Amino acid sequence: MTDRPPFQPPNGDSTEAQRALERETHLPMTGWQQEVDRGLELGLEAAESIRDRAIPTFSRGELPHYAGINTFLKAPYLEDVREVGKYDVAIVGVPHDSGTTYRPGTRFGPQGIRRISALYTPYNFELGVDLREQITLCDVGDIFTIPANNEKSFDQISKGVAHVFSSGAFPILLGGDHSIGFPTVRGICRHLGDKKVGIIHFDRHVDTQETDLDERMHTCPWFHATNIQNAPAKNLVQLGIGGWQVPRQGVKICRERATNILTVTDITEMGLDAAADFALERAMDGTDCVWISFDIDCIDAGFVPGTGWPEPGGLMPREALYLLKKIVQNAPICGLEVVEVSPPYDVSDMTSLMATRVICDTMAHLVISGQLPRQETPAYIHPEAKPDPPDNWS
Repeated sequence: MTDRPPFQPPNGDSTEAQRALERETHLPMTGWQQEVDRGLELGLEAAESIRDRAIPTFSRGELPHYAGINTFLKAPYLEDVREVGKYDVAIVGVPHDSGTTYRPGTRFGPQGIRRISALYTPYNFELGVDLREQITLCDVGDIFTIPANNEKSFDQISKGVAHVFSSGAFPILLGGDHSIGFPTVRGICRHLGDKKVGIIHFDRHVDTQETDLDERMHTCPWFHATNIQNAPAKNLVQLGIGGWQVPRQGVKICRERATNILTVTDITEMGLDAAADFALERAMDGTDCVWISFDIDCIDAGFVPGTGWPEPGGLMPREALYLLKKIVQNAPICGLEVVEVSPPYDVSDMTSLMATRVICDTMAHLVISGQLPRQETPAYIHPEAKPDPPDNWS
């Protein structure tokens, strides 16, 4: 083995890998040690033949990745949701696919995402973030949705989201089909007072129809969400729209309400930085926070086959993750939903894994930008819930 200096790029700057190696030295190991201690206390010390005495008899915590009960990232399961405000981030499953109009299965999305998330560690090399050391994360389980009844499920979702949002914990929702976009936004709007929220929507489809098959389905969330005073249509930004599955009824609504749309071609021709700047400018114009709704089918169907409406020609994974990075690090993000993961159609958990990556990257960018952990409750969260605005739907 020869001694040689680290590789230096032609411009003389350090590489991303060199910077990552240095950043890791500044991360504590406190959370890891606490997890080991907890495992030994609750799971018993290992058999005498085990040399690594940090290993318990019963699996508790991250290791081994194939064992244990699947919460997201093996985070603590919070059975008493009244305690959710004690955590920085709360994972919430929304197993609802009664709004699906063709390929069902997204009711199993939360299970699929949680299962494959066990493959991940809380540490990201390039970003220099260790979620276990830098934030507190819990999994509150799933909202009790009502099969075959969208409206009752929507009421449950809005109440659950409002509870988590008002507690000060950052809500991350595991969908579920995209019909949940309306009740999630309705839930946070209950605690915005007179504040406003912009919506950045990653998708191949506009989802702005009033109804589909005579109901509020997964093609309809943004028609109804932007009827709420706190969520103006001019602050709805839609990234990646295109292809052969965009109903003209929805396009008409986008034109009438002057929403903001970029196709994949727009994004690639103007460049990722310019596209992110466009999204930030429009979503934050006169608003106080930004909600991110990430439909997994915004990514090219070859990478995410496990979804209800796969559409070729979408964003590449690296493009989507880069846009997410630029947006999350430069906007006051109030929550995230990842929708349309349908494990029955998935291959080797690829789609669920992509959803996990979106969620973990979002948390990391919130840490990097100083939004997590929260030092105080954001000013846009109003402690008292206001009633929903009149809704003509019946």
